[in-house]
Amino acid sequence: MTDTPARFVLPPVDVLRARERVVLDHFHDEVRQDWDATLSTFPHPHYELIAQMAVHDGDAEVRGYYADTRAAFPDQDHELIAVRHSADAVIVEFWLLGTQRGRLGAIPATGSRHRTRMTAYFVFDEAENLVAERIYFDQLTILKQLIAGLDLRRPAGLLTAVRVLVGAARTGAAAPDPRLMHTRPPAVEG
Repeated sequence: MTDTPARFVLPPVDVLRARERVVLDHFHDEVRQDWDATLSTFPHPHYELIAQMAVHDGDAEVRGYYADTRAAFPDQDHELIAVRHSADAVIVEFWLLGTQRGRLGAIPATGSRHRTRMTAYFVFDEAENLVAERIYFDQLTILKQLIAGLDLRRPAGLLTAVRVLVGAARTGAAAPDPRLMHTRPPAVEG
């Protein structure tokens, strides 16, 4: 009899349901902007934004991330597309929606709305604690929608578009978080 690698074995259904409940509560509490409830889903809050190669680790950094993104998109919401399970994660595909009413880092407010398809991996440890939310999305998709909502025939719209592009370039120049750069390939059979 051969040993089955852990990555091929799903936990029991009751564990999968419990994980899914944590993730759905997390999504719900984020939309309500109930940060205490959202952060209670983690023993130690940890977000990884792969498109930006940025990490927000710990209560203070994650609360700062929430404050910054909700200042930019106060109406941020989502539409679930699919929820899937793996040996150590709940994988959620969703549309992220929002109207940019404030600055997003170096990118000025445009007043434009975006709807961006994303995937988030909610990773659980051996004790069934949520240890990371790892989010994948295309920043250019958001940026294109923010600019597309501007009236480029008007000087104010054209000036805002230039400021958005300069802000995006400045944001893109940030060094990637080394915690996301130093990865090890998994041990797989050939």
